[in-house]
Amino acid sequence: MVLIVQSLKIYNTLEGNKEDFIPLDKSHVKIYACGPTVYNYAHIGNARMAVVFDTLVRVLRYSYPKVTYVSNITDIDDKIIDAAKELNVSIGDITQKYTNIYNEDMSKLSVLHPDIQPKATEYIPEMIDLISDLIAKEHAYEREGHVLFHVPSYANYGLLSNRNREEQIAGSRVDVAPFKKDPADFVLWKPSTSEQPGWDSPWGFGRPGWHTECSAMSEKTLGLPFDIHGGGRDLTFPHHENEIAQSCCSSADINNPNSYANYWMHNGFVTVDGEKMSKSLGNIILVKDLAEDFDGEVIRLALLSSHYRQGLDWNEQIAHQSKKLLDKLYNILLELSDIKSDTNESLPDEVRDSLFDDLNTPSAITYLNKIAKDYKNITDDQKSSFKSKLLLTSSLLGILQADPLKWFEFDNDSSGIDSEQVEKLIAERMMAKEVKDFEKADQIRNELDAMGVILKDSNSGSEWTLK
Repeated sequence: MVLIVQSLKIYNTLEGNKEDFIPLDKSHVKIYACGPTVYNYAHIGNARMAVVFDTLVRVLRYSYPKVTYVSNITDIDDKIIDAAKELNVSIGDITQKYTNIYNEDMSKLSVLHPDIQPKATEYIPEMIDLISDLIAKEHAYEREGHVLFHVPSYANYGLLSNRNREEQIAGSRVDVAPFKKDPADFVLWKPSTSEQPGWDSPWGFGRPGWHTECSAMSEKTLGLPFDIHGGGRDLTFPHHENEIAQSCCSSADINNPNSYANYWMHNGFVTVDGEKMSKSLGNIILVKDLAEDFDGEVIRLALLSSHYRQGLDWNEQIAHQSKKLLDKLYNILLELSDIKSDTNESLPDEVRDSLFDDLNTPSAITYLNKIAKDYKNITDDQKSSFKSKLLLTSSLLGILQADPLKWFEFDNDSSGIDSEQVEKLIAERMMAKEVKDFEKADQIRNELDAMGVILKDSNSGSEWTLK
């Protein structure tokens, strides 16, 4: 495969500015993104992270011959333990159920499965080795069955999140404990009771701290350094800050944060009608619930309608706008169903310039809106090129992946319209036209129009969609 020479720019959180992306190895780009903690259904915030980095991976694969994408599953966590206890089921039952649901939900959004999806519980030996190494190098210490990372031992701590010491202490998620040498120190290993999941270790029966897992799993699956580390903005501190500290003080270079991951990317938060999602407000939107009202591609396009680094305010309007655009594009594909794509066509300049400018998906969507309007003016000899550009663009955005006829079945199934009755009326109209009873044919078309059905006649028959 010939490399596509592009100038991909991404905003690097570590440096605080937009930079040219220069892979460590042009023949193999490596990316890691932090996945969900599986104790409940996936919400729209989980989905945004998955969709954003799936889109990034699609863009990278357009340019480079090999891309390895790793996104983990956290299947050991106090929230999981609490959920299992509340439901009186095993930890494994909880994590397997919600891992499956998460993957099924993301598949509905056209999110490709990661090349590797490591589970934390599968890498406990690697975490123990990492912790042991940090203790040996005097960056961690054991106290009362806990092992803690000693933050003052790492001079670059706070560089990613740009937090000073006071902000680090205030923002850390580690409880203040008398056995800590420093208030900012964080847990690498903690003891488990007989009722809690745990593993034997040099420090007793216990389980890893949350931050430990990604340092161990990223190194094991990708090696160090790798190109891009990503996740939601809420992970910048303390999770990703702690990852850098752990890895740079162990396997990587303590004086060079880039020796762990070369670029850091973070997507913005999702709000709902201007409010932060929370249990107390009862406004947490689950993907499974949204998928009952909207096709997954509608949800995906809506999530891409705002730049990934910006906040996204979820509301019905952006979903309906996305649905409207997809309907237009699928209708165009229906009309072009007999047209072969031009295999020599390249990605449109407008789309390349948008997506290679820090994944500017709103600009790429603007291009789709423009060509949807321009379609009616194209000539027959332009249709092959037009179709190719549309399909290339949509493949990078992860949309227009369905059969056009099946796309409209979602509307038909959820509209309350009797599909069999519609098909029967269409057949009767065809028969009327064959015997040249055009008055009856027009009556049936009017009846279908009153039902909200749009007919498209062609040489091969009639196709229908909803208004």
